Amino acid sequence: MVNDTISDMLTRIRNASMVKKSTVLIPFTKMNQKIAQILEKEGFIQSFYLEEDSQMLNLKFKYRSKKTANSKTKESCITNLKRISKPGLRIYTNSQDIPRVLGGAGIFILSTSVGILTDREARSLGVGGEILCSIW
Repeated sequence: MVNDTISDMLTRIRNASMVKKSTVLIPFTKMNQKIAQILEKEGFIQSFYLEEDSQMLNLKFKYRSKKTANSKTKESCITNLKRISKPGLRIYTNSQDIPRVLGGAGIFILSTSVGILTDREARSLGVGGEILCSIW
């Protein structure tokens, strides 16, 4: 049994994208589903769906093709994922102090009183919360 499902999800995504997998299976929780929705909306993954029989989320990755000197390689749209607020040390912020990732190139995912939001959505709504992770 996994204690921190968000860290587990981020680690599975990181490992699968490093070995250029096309899909990855993640245990279903409502939090994981909301994070997957944000990743899809922000363009980091192509799509996701729930496999009913096994209660797993199936995430389909998005890759961009990168030309090198003599061949094409595929490069993941996700460069890095980092868990910020951990079970042993929670990190909270208000709406004015939400940091930016790489000058706005990446996103923070926050757990707020309104729900799971990106840093841009939280700033525009004027709500703060717990910083779950950063993705770029």
